[in-house]
Amino acid sequence: MRAVVQRVLRASVTIEGRVAGSIDRGLLVLVGVAGDDTHEDIAWLAGKIVGQKLFADESGRMNLSVMESGGGILIVSQFTLLASTRKGTKPSWHRAAGPEVALPLYGRFLAAVEEALGRPVATGQFGAMMEVALVNDGPVTLVLDSRLRE
Repeated sequence: MRAVVQRVLRASVTIEGRVAGSIDRGLLVLVGVAGDDTHEDIAWLAGKIVGQKLFADESGRMNLSVMESGGGILIVSQFTLLASTRKGTKPSWHRAAGPEVALPLYGRFLAAVEEALGRPVATGQFGAMMEVALVNDGPVTLVLDSRLRE
């Protein structure tokens, strides 16, 4: 699994003119599921996202996680994160899981993040064309990859 995690002041996802999910201060997480991802990848990534110290404490240092800061999480599926651009100018999507594999894993990932966070997360809709709006805070952006463990 691969994720782009952005600290935001607010973020939302709109599908066909309807807001499907939104948060105020927190994390926008774009997540891609690979064809060979496992429960270990899900657990590692969920724990990393919820545990990362990306929010300021009372002294202004990034010493608080999203859970500790009380922030929200908006998770949006994005298979394009697994693109390979090694050859030519047309990305290859061969690493991305097909919907029949990705959707159940994505659902388990959502559940794992909610369990680790201790509250519901906002989401887009798997496989839908979505408009994602955000206001970066910092900006603070991380790329996490469960295979590289970074």
